[in-house]
Amino acid sequence: MLYYFLYPLVKYHTVFNVFQYITFRTIYAAVTALALSFIIGPYIIERLKALNVGEVVRTDGPPNHFSKAGTPTMGGAIILLVVVLSVLLWGNLANPYVWVLTLVTVGMGFIGFLDDYSKVVKKKKGGMRASTKFVSQIAVALIAVVFLYHSGFDTVVTIPFLKEVKINLHGFYIPFAVLVIVGASNAVNLTDGLDGLAIGPMIISSATYMLLAYLVGHVKIASYLHVMFVPMAGELAVFAGAMVGASLGFLWFNTYPAQVFMGDVGSLSLGGALGTLAVITKQEALLLLVGGIFVVEALSVIFQVGSFKLTGKRMFAMAPIHHHYELKGWPEPKIIVRFWIISIILALIAISTLKIR
Repeated sequence: MLYYFLYPLVKYHTVFNVFQYITFRTIYAAVTALALSFIIGPYIIERLKALNVGEVVRTDGPPNHFSKAGTPTMGGAIILLVVVLSVLLWGNLANPYVWVLTLVTVGMGFIGFLDDYSKVVKKKKGGMRASTKFVSQIAVALIAVVFLYHSGFDTVVTIPFLKEVKINLHGFYIPFAVLVIVGASNAVNLTDGLDGLAIGPMIISSATYMLLAYLVGHVKIASYLHVMFVPMAGELAVFAGAMVGASLGFLWFNTYPAQVFMGDVGSLSLGGALGTLAVITKQEALLLLVGGIFVVEALSVIFQVGSFKLTGKRMFAMAPIHHHYELKGWPEPKIIVRFWIISIILALIAISTLKIR
């Protein structure tokens, strides 16, 4: 919005020229999101407390989680609100990718809200039916991907470390991209089980894709690095920057011991946004590395369920895997910080693939 109002004023003074630069708007989208989080965060947390929107703790979960019961949840609304506001302020709203990403983020957030509302307000055990939730996620992702496909979006998938390997999926790209978006959304949701555990790697992953969006959207840099050039994708750096700022702001309230939990409204929307960023920047496969923590958390659940059904035995003390380490006696802060460290290492390796090709 500011891009349209202030950049045209460059004819009166060159200072307004900065609004054309993606880097400038990305920085201030992050700063704006961070500032808004600090401003509206305490108000929303107090409103959640007043409405008695408290966390429902699983009776079969780790014993030390019982003390978390009643902590305000659905705090992801803070993230969702400030991301959208920051993008509206600093983004180029003529860019269709911005709207696709916004659609997925808000759509997944709405599904998460309905799930949270069902659990904490209506007191329905388990919340929304799993099948309804999953189909709704697929619907949101499918709308976005079909739009991209019919807009002439490239259906080629690239492989990290291998610059010459490009796989054109043609029509099969639609289910593939839907899988990436829905998978990322649910993986982040599964990771959100300890204070600050999910939001830390989300900050790191968003920052990584912020960089990737800028690089693949710049024709000269993309050519130099031998990565696929995606016209107009650079503008998504602004969106990713807003995600970084909003996530940092939320971490202020979510760090151990948490004042608020993000709930599904936050985890599903952030995960969906991350998956969509991976799709539009043509770095889908790299998401397995950048979001490695989320991938491991999701796989631990899949392996746990599969192992129990096939052999009657469990692979882990409890899944997702962060609960396994809790039951092994690791203090919660140790698990959280070590997972953050691993996430940073994975992000650095992912960035290195830009040169190791």
